[in-house]
Amino acid sequence: MTELNAERARRAIVEHTRRLAESAAVAGPDAAVPTTPRWTVTDLVEHLGQTQHWTAEIIERRITDPTQLPTDYAVLPTDPGQWQAWLAQSAQRVASAFSDDALDAPVFNAAGDERSGTRFWMSNVLNETVVHGFDAANAAGRPADIDTDIAAALISHHLAMLTSPTWEMLRSESAHAIRGTGQTLQWLATDTADDAGAWFVERRPDGATWQPGTKPADVTVTGPARSLLLTLTRRLPLTGPEATDISVDGDTDLVRHWLDNTAHIAD
Repeated sequence: MTELNAERARRAIVEHTRRLAESAAVAGPDAAVPTTPRWTVTDLVEHLGQTQHWTAEIIERRITDPTQLPTDYAVLPTDPGQWQAWLAQSAQRVASAFSDDALDAPVFNAAGDERSGTRFWMSNVLNETVVHGFDAANAAGRPADIDTDIAAALISHHLAMLTSPTWEMLRSESAHAIRGTGQTLQWLATDTADDAGAWFVERRPDGATWQPGTKPADVTVTGPARSLLLTLTRRLPLTGPEATDISVDGDTDLVRHWLDNTAHIAD
């Protein structure tokens, strides 16, 4: 699995949180978020800050039992003028929780894969921060840069979550919809080295699986890692005027079906 160096991930969480906070201030609290149509910027800020505080508590308490996950959430300040400081604090708290000493500590891993729980949650928080940072930038009409190594790592995390026992349990409708009879999808990044930007998905009767690398597939989607991430997370369309750097070779309907059935909350 493509993973970031822990220090790189910690710095990225803080930096992308700062960018989101700036975009939120530009857009305003009541602005609609086009890429998450049911949310306003207020919802976006609240969700990210709460997610970061909630995750920090999981790591700080070294929670191993999913029934003991936190049930209380941080309260968003009513004054939007305090939001940037509130987000800066939540980002710093969770980044500090992902200390080197905590990286291999026993913590619940919701994906159930080979990563330690702390490394799973670090990727998960980074994913939330980067993807929702794009949402905030879009609402504010600002550019949203995502470095190639970050995008590639988050694609791996995204696919790990979609093919996990937790997804099967919590989003059974999606998990069942992306099953198949052996259909295959290949995602290829044009701006990474070797197999760091190659992801192969197989839709099996007992559940979808993924692995790094390249194989012959029913459909291959190619483009920069940033564009692949934003397409997979339904922030950019697969085809059309906005998909200028994405190419699809093979069964486009197979990709559309995958994307249509892998929505997260607020997508």
